[in-house]
Amino acid sequence: MRFSFTPDQLAMQSSLRALLAKEAPAAAVRAAWASETGHAPDLWRRLAEFGLAGLTVESAHGGLGLDELDLVLLLEECGRAALPAPVIETTAVAAPLIREAASEALNARWQPAIASGEAVVTVGLAGSSFVVDAHIADLVLVQRGDALYAAPSGAFAATAQPSVDRARRLFTLAWEPTPETLVARGEIALSAIAAARDRGALAASAQLLGLARQMIEMTVGYVTVRKQFGSAIGSFQAVKHHLANALVRVEFARPLVHRAAYSMARGDAARSAHVSMAKAAASDAAELAASAALQCHGAIGYSFEHDLHLWMKRAWALSAAWGSAAHHRSRVGETLFGG
Repeated sequence: MRFSFTPDQLAMQSSLRALLAKEAPAAAVRAAWASETGHAPDLWRRLAEFGLAGLTVESAHGGLGLDELDLVLLLEECGRAALPAPVIETTAVAAPLIREAASEALNARWQPAIASGEAVVTVGLAGSSFVVDAHIADLVLVQRGDALYAAPSGAFAATAQPSVDRARRLFTLAWEPTPETLVARGEIALSAIAAARDRGALAASAQLLGLARQMIEMTVGYVTVRKQFGSAIGSFQAVKHHLANALVRVEFARPLVHRAAYSMARGDAARSAHVSMAKAAASDAAELAASAALQCHGAIGYSFEHDLHLWMKRAWALSAAWGSAAHHRSRVGETLFGG
């Protein structure tokens, strides 16, 4: 199969990169870390104006009506910027989950709000101990057994938990389901939730690619000016090997992520296996890039004042989110060899 992105998809990626360079530099990420919520509402609304927040929302509800293949390159750019915005939970996961599982009334209530940037929607699915950004969420989609519920803000209590990434905060929920908050039950709910899990893992994989590439580029810039023994340390063979190994791992992971996006968008029967291959490879690549970047930066890379830690900690957080590399390798093994 010969595969390439369309000119429109590449143009949108380029436009988002330019927008994020202007609106979400490292200083903006650092400001989100230091803020009370870790969220940047003005930036989220700007992304909604661009079309990112509502990219997966149907055009009838004010979105772009696009799919994972259109989103995957944009998610890479979000990773490249360590973007302090709930793109994974709201755009990649929640909007399609509402579309597939919820009533017309619930779609009419929440999809336009997502598309306009007025609503942040997050998810709490079985198997995950924490809910991301529950403190700023207008709605949380919660799984209880074979049922999916929609808990609006004010109907639950969120308790903050330690998070390595201050722009991606974690919470536990205290909440009791009611008949009024039931979205779907049984096969409809479970099928939509399974797709949501795959979308979350795919979105995290795409962001990990961007994070890894940015850490490599930051490190290349550093090792070309940092000198030891009268020479730039980037000229040392050991440093070259570290960065080359990390780059090779990223470039091998990228086609797996793109293939998984294609499978999600086209409803491929092997979708879940493709997503797991992508998540395992992207998590490994980002962790190797973080390790190489830290080693090449040396002591300055450990300091809070250096921007590298903003990207490293997002990479560590997303490597574990939506299933670790070990979990997804196990899932691939089950697909290939049976339970």
